[in-house]
Amino acid sequence: MIFKNRMEAGKLLGEKLSAEKFGGGNTVVIGLLRGGIPVAYEIAVILKSPLDVALVRKIGAPNQEELAIGAVVDGKSPKVYLNEPLISHINIPSGYLERMEKIKLKEIREREKIYRRGAEKIDVSGKTAIIVDDGIATGASAMAVIEAVKDEKPAKIIVAVPVIAADTMRELRKVVDKVVVLSAPEKFYAVGEFYEDFSQTTDEEVLYLLQKSKK
Repeated sequence: MIFKNRMEAGKLLGEKLSAEKFGGGNTVVIGLLRGGIPVAYEIAVILKSPLDVALVRKIGAPNQEELAIGAVVDGKSPKVYLNEPLISHINIPSGYLERMEKIKLKEIREREKIYRRGAEKIDVSGKTAIIVDDGIATGASAMAVIEAVKDEKPAKIIVAVPVIAADTMRELRKVVDKVVVLSAPEKFYAVGEFYEDFSQTTDEEVLYLLQKSKK
């Protein structure tokens, strides 16, 4: 399945979630930076639910930044998720992970000033939290966000994503209440191959959609 762009993917996913009776004020849609926000925005509009942003930064493998071996996310307390099976197959220099964790947490703090502008994150305790990205390959970023959201004691955690690697979907199903997807191919190389337009989402776009969702 090939999507025209993130907006189309979000609308299709939102319709599927709506058909499954998700939505309303007791649901919070949480988009992963940055590409997950345009998808999450369309879902939030269809479900008539508030939109929030997950401040997460992936840790790439040495000399192979696109291969996510872990992720850092900010919540009540910062969470670090490491893909141990993947890491065991890669030669990681001593101190690399610790150094990257500090770098990524600093980036998150800087982005928090940009995106939240002093506003509090939306409370999800007792609510349904729908975690959204534009696509999931290894699942490192999604796992970090799931762990952080669990700390906030939501009633349910749903992962909603247009496209996901089939083996990653099976792993995520073990740790959340439901995974809602449009496509889960067994052969999965990169999220971008499933979009006609996969241009980078800018900070300006993210800010615009977050502000628009509040209206």
